[in-house]
Amino acid sequence: MKLLAAALALTLSAPIEAEALPAWRPVDAATGQIADVAGLEQLARDFPDSTSVRLRLLNAQLEAGEGEGALASLRWLAARGHAFSERAKAQIPALIGPAHAEAARDAIAGVPLIIAASTVFDEIQAEAGLIESVMVAADGERALATSVSNRAIYVRMSPRDWMVTGVPGAYALSGTASSSDGVVGWIASANISGAPDDVGQFTGLIALTPVPGRMDYFPAPAGAAVSDLAVGPDRMVYASDPIGGAVYRTHPRIALLEALVPPGTFRSPQGLAVSADRTRLYLSDYRYGLAVIDLASGAVTRLASDVPAALDGVDGLWLHKGELIAVQNGTSPMRISAFRLSDDGTRIIGHRVLEQAHPDWTEPLGGSIADGALYYVATGQWDRYDKGALRDGVEPLPTVIRRLPLGPR
Repeated sequence: MKLLAAALALTLSAPIEAEALPAWRPVDAATGQIADVAGLEQLARDFPDSTSVRLRLLNAQLEAGEGEGALASLRWLAARGHAFSERAKAQIPALIGPAHAEAARDAIAGVPLIIAASTVFDEIQAEAGLIESVMVAADGERALATSVSNRAIYVRMSPRDWMVTGVPGAYALSGTASSSDGVVGWIASANISGAPDDVGQFTGLIALTPVPGRMDYFPAPAGAAVSDLAVGPDRMVYASDPIGGAVYRTHPRIALLEALVPPGTFRSPQGLAVSADRTRLYLSDYRYGLAVIDLASGAVTRLASDVPAALDGVDGLWLHKGELIAVQNGTSPMRISAFRLSDDGTRIIGHRVLEQAHPDWTEPLGGSIADGALYYVATGQWDRYDKGALRDGVEPLPTVIRRLPLGPR
């Protein structure tokens, strides 16, 4: 009995080895050129929640005449709510072959459910140009928006009254975030629109301080192009680089941005969200899914999902009461989702669609969470601009900001 008790005590006191998190496969432009079935099957194993990867695999399977594999891909996509165009619905049964044509028709017959749960918060005048993000204060009234084309910020004074404020030396202004106390706001400045390089323009983060008219500049490393932002409880600021594939960070007491994750790790990192315990950073890679960055080491793993859900196509990302709120403008249909995290924050255990295929959307973009709701740009205008300038013969439109209550899960 004594030996048994000693053995039991030893077993109970031994550390329990944590389940290994799935590795993150570094991706770059070459990854996007993979076109053979075997290569794409491996990519789908590496990124098992990406509809973008699965669609590439489907196309390769159809071209190779692998009808059974193509049917499996169609069913995989249907389980994650993917909607095909009417043209694709007509073509796929013919391409997949007579043995699987009827099953293919059944798999792609679904029509996306329209979920319109938001209301209009405000409208920014057309002269503001290409608005990328909006940041709303905790009171749900004051707000600030960034313009890529005008390189300016717009401050909400009252409904439909947005005052323009110039930002000296700025490039395109995109991502926004603020400290938890709302004292310091942050804006990303970089050439993310593909406009001709403008020597001397500032690339990095701009802090809006409580001192009227004062802006502090935090330069990014040479070659970086910061965009989406997130601020942790410790006031550390994180910025993704959608062009170079890196993640940077800084702090109000630090003069420069430093690399947390080096360039080349991600293909197009977008939205960011910091865990409440400040140990990890969630990040969306637009075509490949969601990643988890350990803030102590910079190690990158993949956020796994226990439920069938599309985790790619995420532009904006926020953490709210144990859920990742995601604007998915790269899925078909476009949607806003809530992904419920496990208690340890390492995987997704639930999924709900908050809004989908809204009839008044053009393209939902960036925003912020305030007053229990997501405020976001609902009528993105990237299709009306080329390299930061309006396309010939096109006029700018007002930008609609919508308010989506997040509600109980």
